[in-house]
Amino acid sequence: MRPASREAITPLVLAVVLGGLYAALSLVRYHRFDPSSWDNAIFEQGIKGYAQLGAPIVDIKGPGFNQLGDHFSPIIALVAPFYRVFPSAQTILIAQAVLLAISVAVVAHIGIKHLGRFRGTAIAIAYGLSFGIQSAVQSDFHEVAFAVPLLALAGAAYIDRDWRRVIWWTLPLMFVKEDLGITVAAIGAVLWLAGERRRGTVLAAVGLLGMFLVLLVVIPHFNPSGEWDYATKFGGGRSILDVVLDQPGRKVLTLALTFGLTGFLALASPWVLLALPVLAGRFMADKEFYWGTDWHYSLVLMPIVFIALIDAMNREHRSVWLRSYAAQGALVALVFAAVMQVHSPLSVLVKPSTYDPNPRAASAREVISLVPKGASVETDIGLMTHLATGHDVYWLGTAADAEPDYVLFDLDSNLGSPVDVIGYAQGIHGGTWKLILDKDGYVLARRQ
Repeated sequence: MRPASREAITPLVLAVVLGGLYAALSLVRYHRFDPSSWDNAIFEQGIKGYAQLGAPIVDIKGPGFNQLGDHFSPIIALVAPFYRVFPSAQTILIAQAVLLAISVAVVAHIGIKHLGRFRGTAIAIAYGLSFGIQSAVQSDFHEVAFAVPLLALAGAAYIDRDWRRVIWWTLPLMFVKEDLGITVAAIGAVLWLAGERRRGTVLAAVGLLGMFLVLLVVIPHFNPSGEWDYATKFGGGRSILDVVLDQPGRKVLTLALTFGLTGFLALASPWVLLALPVLAGRFMADKEFYWGTDWHYSLVLMPIVFIALIDAMNREHRSVWLRSYAAQGALVALVFAAVMQVHSPLSVLVKPSTYDPNPRAASAREVISLVPKGASVETDIGLMTHLATGHDVYWLGTAADAEPDYVLFDLDSNLGSPVDVIGYAQGIHGGTWKLILDKDGYVLARRQ
């Protein structure tokens, strides 16, 4: 095989292998009834609405709740055609794996193009195994998965100094999530620093104006309360300064890991400026889970820092020391990634215990089978991901105005669900209820 052919096929091979690992982790967790949260079910309901050529109604957030009143993420409609053919939670999980795999191919391609096959491949492997991507896969589907290939493509165009292509790959970020408008503005600022003053200024203005339009007009229009619910996450009754200074060690660790992935070489590229508004927004939020490296919150940072790494290695630096260190950037990133795999989410795939049957799996399948397709059911997050396919699902925290046919709680998972299921159902929803199954902590009741 000619060198050019190997360089062309390497990104595809890496995308297939790493994408396969992402899908495997997601599907293993799904079949083991190991949910991370209610998010996958929420997005499945929204995508199901688009697949039925209707509004993205998410009853989990409240009966008849339009998802556009929660997060502005119309881009998830791109999954709807596939969901219409394969209506399943697994479809959503595989879609995320594909999106992440595409970004791996992009990073590999641009790395090989500018740094050579070995260094480009090493960087792509380090990127694909980075903690931000693995934590996101472990957290099931989230809309920001769409931002990852877009940021990688925009970054690749930046390295190529193709400013027009940077803009075209950046603009769709406005449809991924409402707060990514500030990332669009940051890309405009980077273009401005690169000498593209007019394009950079226009892009920054579009990002900020679009974000404020969505936050102040679009989301309130669809939200029952007429507001953006997450506006209160900044401060939470405390001053922003108090929040920023809370648990500084945890935030410093997040910073160290985020930039340490690249041996801190990402800091030598202007592209790394995109990470600042993302990190600032997280550190100013009053919820502790934003501050660490878990969940999906570091996902969008991964293509940013690795594109910045490639750009830094591809630049001519005045400092002799920096030139010498930058030449070793791929090796540094690969070694860092290797060390991080010891307790990584993907590491469970090589452990035999991962494939042991969940002792409650048979009971979980039995209780789900007792809820007819098309029936409405109020539940906690225990089996929510599995119930969302084929059922109209409500969450017990927002279902007071709902009229479910069934109530199903997982009492063994310490989710705060009512122990007296019959009493709860009659007290909240009225009517007469009958106990259908009480097994292995799963309790199912049906409205008579």
